[in-house]
Amino acid sequence: MNTQTQTKPDQTKQSQDAPTVVWFEIPADNIERAKKFYGSLFGWKMEKFPAAVADYWVINTGNGEDKPAGGLMPRMHSHQPITSYVAVPSVDESAAKVQKLGGKIMKPKTAVPHMGYFAICTDTENNEFALWQCDENAE
Repeated sequence: MNTQTQTKPDQTKQSQDAPTVVWFEIPADNIERAKKFYGSLFGWKMEKFPAAVADYWVINTGNGEDKPAGGLMPRMHSHQPITSYVAVPSVDESAAKVQKLGGKIMKPKTAVPHMGYFAICTDTENNEFALWQCDENAE
């Protein structure tokens, strides 16, 4: 496994640009079945994420950069959707703005050690998405 597949979203430059989707996570009831489905459908390559506590697989979509673009993980609740992660300069500031605009924070700011921070939110239409702040000093 190359070192680039050991990072969640790699978007240090993107965090200073306009917010953009930098990662996605697909929940699955059966990891092997989902790997086979997405691998066969799109030709995506998946590798076990070595630092993950749970059963987590990084997905390389063949985006031309040989970097992972998403993850595959066990479903945590029956209505868990695919979640898109949007790079922002500050999870705290963006989470406050989500609430000000009528959205909700479903999971508050959480550290991914040595990678960054995320918060899971819903918009005004009850769609789930995540905020992602790259920070190698996250603990």
